[in-house]
Amino acid sequence: MNGLQLLEKAFRLEQTERAPWVPFVGVHGGKLIGLDAETYLKDPRAIVEGISKAVELYQPDGIPVVFDLQIEAEILGCKLAWSKENPPAVVSHPLVEGVELSSLSLPTEQDGRLPVELEATAALRKKYPDLALYGLITGPFTLALHLLGTEVFMKLFEDPDYVNELMEFCTQVGIRHAEMLLDAGCDVIAVVDPMTSQIDPMSFETFVSPSAKKIFDFVRSKNKYSSFFVCGHAQQNIEVMCDCRPDNISIDENIPLDFVKDIALTKGISFGGNLKLTSVLLLGNELDSKKEAVNCLDLGGDRGFILAPGCDLPMDTPVENLQAVTELVYDDYARQVTREMEHSSSLQPLSLDGHFVDGKVIIDIITLDSSSCAPCQYMVEAVKQAAAGFDDKVAVTEYKIKEVDGIRMMLALGVQNVPTTCINGNVAFISQIPPKSAIVKAIENALNA
Repeated sequence: MNGLQLLEKAFRLEQTERAPWVPFVGVHGGKLIGLDAETYLKDPRAIVEGISKAVELYQPDGIPVVFDLQIEAEILGCKLAWSKENPPAVVSHPLVEGVELSSLSLPTEQDGRLPVELEATAALRKKYPDLALYGLITGPFTLALHLLGTEVFMKLFEDPDYVNELMEFCTQVGIRHAEMLLDAGCDVIAVVDPMTSQIDPMSFETFVSPSAKKIFDFVRSKNKYSSFFVCGHAQQNIEVMCDCRPDNISIDENIPLDFVKDIALTKGISFGGNLKLTSVLLLGNELDSKKEAVNCLDLGGDRGFILAPGCDLPMDTPVENLQAVTELVYDDYARQVTREMEHSSSLQPLSLDGHFVDGKVIIDIITLDSSSCAPCQYMVEAVKQAAAGFDDKVAVTEYKIKEVDGIRMMLALGVQNVPTTCINGNVAFISQIPPKSAIVKAIENALNA
């Protein structure tokens, strides 16, 4: 049985002889062939070469062609900041800069970097007929936030009609992009909507569910499969995500896998995740990776489960760590041996001696990386904007858990989810981006304490 057939069995909730393995190779594909992220994401031949190398090394059952949530935003007028190690980040929001929503047009196959993505998809389809190709589209709520910025959160309450209009436009963008990817040869459309972790279930059902259902219904009408990707502390929205009727939901380490399994299978939905992206795959060793993989495989079981990392792989993820996961996927004896092995993390909490200063508010933001993670980016922006009015009375520092000191600070502050903002050592805002007024009030309280 080939990888595509195995994934289809998992999507249909049939028992599988092993869990399908889908490493989310994004710009890590560039690393495999010696290219930086920007060069890689702008060259279809480089993408084909990078994914081909990943297929050779990691023996996946499925793989995304391109993992970049800024393709549609760039076409619609958002300015991007390019990076050598991450996908680009959105740094401007047209709808707050005088652009009217009515002036925006749906993308065509010739717009922006779509020709790059579609050419790479067609070439990989021809080269790997038995491999499940994932085509990724930016989820409608995340795309709405790219276009409108954090003002979207205020408008949910102040102008819901406008938000609904914006969401409908973003839905049509998603459907158009999905159709292009399916026509180019993708088997699975993944709707990647990380910003939905920032809203409650009622807001999700009101503003996101109608859009998501339309996209998943469209994919189903094409006799293909769909997945709903979310990251961050989105546990409160798992049930409403399932109610949108995707074939699969995929989550990261912020949400317990057994929790998702119980809800998803009850709803008749397959599920995927949630290998720890940074503390294990990026910064751990081969034994760490094997232990993590066995834990996920044992929790996920052999019905409806797809093994995958929580999000796209950091560029510098060690090849040997991912190959260690591959070994566990294919070798039952290796799984048995790994279950018996002991290991302990060498990472210790960062010392906070001298970290806090009398008369000054110290704000620490624990993120995956604000240059590559949309919820992290918008939380950092919101905190910095709120702190700007306090001059040197407030110091704001981002700690990225893609780095060792980021994880050590996470341990020191007792943070469990990203992004999280701590004020003077106390957890203040977990995952959800607060309004500016709430951040300002929290800073004032800390100054007056």
